Amino acid sequence: MLLPPDIMSFMPSSPIVNVVIQARASSTRLPGKVLRPLGERSVLGWVVRAARQARGVDSVVVATSDAPDDDAVVEEALRQGARVVRGPLDDVLARFLVACERYPADAVMRLTADCPLHDPALLTQVVALWRARPEVDYVSTTLVRTLPRGFDAELVRVPVLEEQARRPEGPHREHVTYGVKNSPDTYRCQGVVVSPAADDLRVTLDTEEDWELLDAVVRELTARHGDGPFTWREVVALLRSRPDLVALNAHVEQKKVVG
Repeated sequence: MLLPPDIMSFMPSSPIVNVVIQARASSTRLPGKVLRPLGERSVLGWVVRAARQARGVDSVVVATSDAPDDDAVVEEALRQGARVVRGPLDDVLARFLVACERYPADAVMRLTADCPLHDPALLTQVVALWRARPEVDYVSTTLVRTLPRGFDAELVRVPVLEEQARRPEGPHREHVTYGVKNSPDTYRCQGVVVSPAADDLRVTLDTEEDWELLDAVVRELTARHGDGPFTWREVVALLRSRPDLVALNAHVEQKKVVG
């Protein structure tokens, strides 16, 4: 049934949720990592594909820098079907605000381009939780970490990001959500947890040892399940059965956030 235009104008519209993937070529520990070929696509391509397959997402945007060496990131992001914005290399939050200005949204889900094994169903869950309670400021898989490092997804309301941006200095300029998730008295936060916990595992890409593990995981799971993306449960089950793979990067320490 078609509704008259005057009635349709009063119908509430669904909030817009965009995924914003931060990506740059100039990683200090492993330069060019997001452009490395992993299986049939680049590391960045894995992240873009997972984001595009997540339900409830309106647009997928790669936010890279305006440095010349990120021209290749732009080309790869466009090739994978993502939109692209560029901004300051050392101010990731500013890049997110450029993405929100160019592609307006009510909330954005922050992903990093060095986590290629994202599970679209998990991303869908994060979005669905927020859509069910859009008054919540922040929803993530890391508020209480129970998933392996590498399945990090954070959704934050755009007005909250704009509020954070009023502070010109601090760790939030690089670690976009730092001032939100660490201020539970100010912001309403909600987390996704799983059981049994698997937070001892690491499937993010920051070192050559991480690369060895990811390459082995992708080869093994592709042989079992096809080209992916894989579920987080499939990744965890493989690693629980293969302590030799877990040992490859068990000693790698995550870079500390300087507050």
